[in-house]
Amino acid sequence: MPDALVVVALGFFLGMRHATDPDHVIAVTTIVSRQRELGAAALTGLLWGIGHTLTIVAVGSAIILFELVIPAGVGMGMEMSVGVMLVVLGLLNVAASARVRPGAWRRAGGTARRIRSHAHSHGDYVHSHPHGHAPQAHPRPGQTPLAAIDRRFGRSRIYAYARPAVVGLVHGLAGSAAVTLLVVAAVRDPRWAIAYLGVFGIGTIAGMMLITLSIASVFHLAGAGSERATRRLGLAFGMASIAFGVFFAYGIWTAGAAPIR
Repeated sequence: MPDALVVVALGFFLGMRHATDPDHVIAVTTIVSRQRELGAAALTGLLWGIGHTLTIVAVGSAIILFELVIPAGVGMGMEMSVGVMLVVLGLLNVAASARVRPGAWRRAGGTARRIRSHAHSHGDYVHSHPHGHAPQAHPRPGQTPLAAIDRRFGRSRIYAYARPAVVGLVHGLAGSAAVTLLVVAAVRDPRWAIAYLGVFGIGTIAGMMLITLSIASVFHLAGAGSERATRRLGLAFGMASIAFGVFFAYGIWTAGAAPIR
């Protein structure tokens, strides 16, 4: 019993360490790069952690209590979903950042007119509205499907809250079997094993909140008073998320997945 208690207590710190995994950090950075408030960034980390913990506890408990076996194909699909998700998050950022070019020159009525762009925030979603001084100078927003998603749902609080939670759910699905395998090997009592998963999840939530606050602080300092800097950072991290997602998915595809008890 004392040994099991030590393992469960250790779960909190291991959960904080788990939050620093590269795919986790890149995913939340891609989301936080479009935010300007530290409170919204902390909420992103909290929601990501809650989503991650829900799947870790639910799937892990099922594996522990019912001795489920995850087939190789299902395991690979769960891991691949992380790579796909990183690519989608990156594309959303790139689409949002490249949709409008501040200071772009357009021809309107035969006269060159300067188009200005101003950033606006709707919850945790930041985007730009360009405008000119003639009806012809108001450019149409991006027509890409990803841009349309953000335009349609970007002002919704449900969308803003659901995005990081869903990302956390996907990460939890991909890592739940591996986490459970480790705890089952160390803790034989199912009750203590499930308790470990819960403490592990709490540690992950705390760690991710610290990470998102740190990232948001960097973005705030780097892009304070500069829409151009904010957009460039968002574009850079969007492209990094796409590249890492492709690399991650390729690694999973080539390595394959083995059944996990």
